[in-house]
Amino acid sequence: MHLAYPAVLAALLFCTGLYGVLARRNAILVLMSVELMLNAVNLNLVAFDVWLRDSLHAGQALTLFTIAVAAAEIGIGLAIVLMVYRNRGTADVDRLRDTAEPTAAHEARTAPGAPNSQSEVTA
Repeated sequence: MHLAYPAVLAALLFCTGLYGVLARRNAILVLMSVELMLNAVNLNLVAFDVWLRDSLHAGQALTLFTIAVAAAEIGIGLAIVLMVYRNRGTADVDRLRDTAEPTAAHEARTAPGAPNSQSEVTA
């Protein structure tokens, strides 16, 4: 088997996942794109393992480890996205600047007519 076919396919999968991470605004779609990138890495690991004819099958062992890490990542990532959606009402990545709850001081600073800097408060 030629190494070029799975390598090109893995590169296309990785580029598609990278585009999804950079262009998408929904957190679940970003997580799916990260999974696509990890699957491209797994394809490369197995393809190079077959091409090198490694007796220890290190590429396949690393692929199993990567699959386990990806499963844990998607489980924790989905839990975080669900909690953020419950608290904030959106899973839009651009609208989630920080995970802290807005405090009274933050609300006072962002209220209409509030001074914009500390110098305006003390003057």
